[in-house]
Amino acid sequence: MKVTVNLLICTNSTSKSLSDRQCSKEEAVNAQATLLGLQVSLSALLAVVTLATVLSNAFVIATIFLTRKLHTPANFLIGSLAVTDLLVSILVMPISIVYTVSKTWSLGQIVCDIWLSSDITFCTASILHLCVIALDRYWAITDALEYSKRRTMRRAAIMVGVVWVISISISMPPLFWRQAKAHEELTECMVNTDQISYTLYSTFGAFYVPTVLLIILYGRIYVAARSRIFKTPSSSGKRFTTAQLIQTSAGSSLCSLNSASHQEAHLHSGGGGGGGGGSPLFMNSVKVKLADSVLERKRLCAARERKATKTLGIILGAFIVCWLPFFVGTLVMAICKDCWFDPVLFDIFTWLGYLNSLINPVIYTAFNDEFKQAFQKLIKFRRGS
Repeated sequence: MKVTVNLLICTNSTSKSLSDRQCSKEEAVNAQATLLGLQVSLSALLAVVTLATVLSNAFVIATIFLTRKLHTPANFLIGSLAVTDLLVSILVMPISIVYTVSKTWSLGQIVCDIWLSSDITFCTASILHLCVIALDRYWAITDALEYSKRRTMRRAAIMVGVVWVISISISMPPLFWRQAKAHEELTECMVNTDQISYTLYSTFGAFYVPTVLLIILYGRIYVAARSRIFKTPSSSGKRFTTAQLIQTSAGSSLCSLNSASHQEAHLHSGGGGGGGGGSPLFMNSVKVKLADSVLERKRLCAARERKATKTLGIILGAFIVCWLPFFVGTLVMAICKDCWFDPVLFDIFTWLGYLNSLINPVIYTAFNDEFKQAFQKLIKFRRGS
């Protein structure tokens, strides 16, 4: 009835001023209701992303902690990445939901400083963790024998420590000029892009340099893995005696021909029947089976290599798609003073970067058989309990 009355008033030409007031009020109410609905929907969507990020990284941490088989330096780096992404989801994303939805900052200067510093530190640390994981695996595949001796928990901890030192050094400078404006009324909380020297320092240190490093490392990992798979056996007189270690970006997988070596050594040492040399027919039959076994192993290795290639593409693709828009936008706004980005578009870029913290645990565990088996055992144990 109220809507009908207002509609009649709005169409009554003899009471134009009253009609305008009523129509404006009705439009304002409708607009406010629409805005509220959008805010609730957006809040729910971002809350789901945040909760999924918390749970996925927490499961990765729990899986590594509770599975003794996964207590290795390589998995320590993956666990450290999960801790970093968990910090992003707990300390950064919830406040970002409030700020993104309300479009105004109402939490004060101190919370703003803590939130911005946490945002820059944790997101940078997450990106740099990808670099140390790639570096660890590059050394593992290109210098497997020597690096296996140096690949310790202490070395992994030092690498993580370097990541955090770099991340903190990138996040600290804005604190100084923000403190100089602490007396001003704060309506927005963001890093001042007018400081072009800091923008260049932070964007190159947190994204552009790590991205180039990742592309180079994963390119060399792929080439090294491919060459080791199809490497011709040594011509020293013994066939199939080299164990080929394929360290892919999805985890560790041993593509070894050791069993074939042992069988052949056993054959040549007279381990056939009763310590004798064995008949030529028997030896030829065993050699044929041995060759078939080697071919089958090579086929499996090739399949793993194709899987590793796919994984490398997913890792690099997800990282670049998630973070490239944000860092390009940040750099453009600092260099081009006349350029302008819609705040909504920049919010999308920001949350696309946060999304990488959800994608990381999925990629680094979904393509690792050891992680999947440990995760399944953990789920079954919980259900049984």
